[in-house]
Amino acid sequence: MNQIKLSKKISLTANPTLHHTILWTALITPLLDDGQIDFPSLKQLAISQSDAGNGIVLLGSTGEGLALTSQEQVKIVEFVCQLSLSAPLMVAVGGYQLTEQINWITACNKLPISAYLLGSPIYSKPGVIGQTQWFSALLDAANFPCMLYNVPSRSGVSIAIETLQAVQNHQHCWALKEASGDLNQVLAYRQYCPDIALYSGEDAMMPYLAQAGVKGLVSVCSNVWPAATHQYVELSLAGETKGLFPLWQNAVDELFQVASPIPVKVLMHQNKMINTPFLRAPLTHLELNDCNSLLASDKLINQWLETQAK
Repeated sequence: MNQIKLSKKISLTANPTLHHTILWTALITPLLDDGQIDFPSLKQLAISQSDAGNGIVLLGSTGEGLALTSQEQVKIVEFVCQLSLSAPLMVAVGGYQLTEQINWITACNKLPISAYLLGSPIYSKPGVIGQTQWFSALLDAANFPCMLYNVPSRSGVSIAIETLQAVQNHQHCWALKEASGDLNQVLAYRQYCPDIALYSGEDAMMPYLAQAGVKGLVSVCSNVWPAATHQYVELSLAGETKGLFPLWQNAVDELFQVASPIPVKVLMHQNKMINTPFLRAPLTHLELNDCNSLLASDKLINQWLETQAK
């Protein structure tokens, strides 16, 4: 493949802590009955992730980042930073307006975070040149390592191989979250872009993608199962997949039976991890009428975790 050349090609200098974090939880944003952010619940969720040894991603699609106001986004990041957790913090950067994204990065550069998650621009579906210009501008603005995010189901287009080749040696380009659900896409990134660390963005595919060379998982299900999901990732990376199928596949399917993060919020509410299952419009917990199968999967995952401790 032809590689677009950038004028700036320098070595990657990422925080070594990031390379040892095998599981990143795309943290939900808990809400109160009046729709405001439930900061006490957010504190407990962040602490539980840190205690499980998981990194934390704030304001991603699971965290309903684009449904929050800019003031709310700032308050969430500042609040979690003030907890002084041992867990590394990654802040999502997503949207359409490039200047706004650069301003957001500039503001977060002043905070004690660890990394950024750079989403593809939504709606516009840019080509190779547009993608390269977009990510290059964001990488230039960042003061921390960056994980690019390939999620064509939300952005409408995949990050092109040529785009990733062009930016993979930028000093702040550290990793790629791959959430296309396409094993061939992962293999192509691995072949043509060897200088970037790959992370699965698909919980159910982790055992398969571990064999394809991914370094870890950016997870939705670890919101409700922080310790169990960490164990699941460890076993996947070690190639010890016996007992993982179909248990985890079925559990993940339950958490994505309607638009995420509806099911995970409903289950966390059922388990008294959060005070309400509420989401920001246009998402609503009312989409999920029956959570019996969800509760059954939850029971099976917790039983599985107990067997792992024996």
